[in-house]
This record gives sequence, structure tokens and C-alpha cells, in this order.
Amino acid sequence: MTAVEPIRIVVVDDHPLMREGLRALVASLPDIEVVGEACDGDAARREVQLTHPDVVVMDLHMPGTNGVDATRAIVRAAPATRVLVLTMFEDDESVFAAMRAGASGYLVKGAQQEEIIRAVRSVAVGQAIFGPSVARRIIDFFAGGAPFAPTAEPFPELTAREREVLDLIAAGRSNSAIARQLVISGKTVSNHISAIFAKLAVADRAEVIVRARQAGLGTNS
Repeated sequence: MTAVEPIRIVVVDDHPLMREGLRALVASLPDIEVVGEACDGDAARREVQLTHPDVVVMDLHMPGTNGVDATRAIVRAAPATRVLVLTMFEDDESVFAAMRAGASGYLVKGAQQEEIIRAVRSVAVGQAIFGPSVARRIIDFFAGGAPFAPTAEPFPELTAREREVLDLIAAGRSNSAIARQLVISGKTVSNHISAIFAKLAVADRAEVIVRARQAGLGTNS
């Protein structure tokens, strides 16, 4: 009989103790193997390219590239790899941002060890799984009764400040005009614009203006 290959996982968390804890948790399990670790989103993307895991166990709020952006990039670049979010945060913004980015599961740190292992096994075979509190939020939202429904802001991958800058770009403002209106430096405006171009995968200002106006930006600025 051919041996079943273990589920290969990469653990992404900026806290070494958390990574060590997850590695220790699966060490005795014959069907799960930790093949890599990363402390931020950029390192996570590199690790996925190197190891081609079945599942990435992803924290959300980390220095540098956050878990939402890393999840989005991993799902696009490696569609066979599933992402299971394991984070301290269960607010609506975090939950729905992770879902929009393509996460297959969402657990809150403090979940029982058995729950984490079950979630890894479930997302590895294509199932979606959420912790009880997160599942309740999702059910309430789709039932129309969510007390904190996620916002319908366009381009959720952008920060609030980046959306402000994009809105002003769509309204035809120059970089210097944006800097004056937002009371920030021209260099900061340029940095925001570079981030917007990268996140929206656009090549130039004309393209980003078209995208923004199609989403309704630039009309009230």
C-alpha cells in the first residue's frame, strides 16, 4: 500500500514562540509536516515559492507586509495552496478582509489544539472552516442581521489614506495638490501612489484613474 503524503504546512507569525508552538503541536502527527516558517508577509510568499505547501497557517497583523496582502498574493500565485488564518483579531474588518483575500479558514488564537489540527486537515482538502465566533459573524452578515456589517469601500486592499489619495488622483489632482490638501509631504504622496499602483496592479496614472472612476471615486473631491 502506498503511504499517504503528509499535509505540508508553512507557519507565518511574527512571534517565534507561536511558530515554535505550532511546530511542536504537529511534531507527533504523521499526517502533517511543517516545511517552512516566516515572520512576515514577504517572507511567507518566498517560503511558499520555495516549499509549495498544501496549507499556510497565517497571522494577519505583522510588521511589513500584512497577512491579508500576503494571503491575496499567495492565492494568486499558488492556487493549490490554501490559507488558514490564525490570529488574535476577530473584528469584522479583519475577518472579511481575509475572506476577500482568499483565505479558506479563520481561527482566533486561543482555539483548542484539536480545533487547529482539524482546521488544517479540512482546508487541505478544499473545505472552508471558521471558528465558532467567526462563523457566527458570517452567518449574521449573510442573514442581513450583522450589527457590524463590513463596509462596501472600493479597493479593500488599500489603506484608508491610500483610498483618500486615490480619490484625489481620480479627481484630477496633481501630486502637489494632493500633498497640500492632505497636509503631507510630496514624498509621502509618491510613496502612497507607488503602493496603490502595486496593490491594484496598474502601470500608470491613466489606468489607475480609469479603475478608480469605475468604482465611483473622484466625484466628490
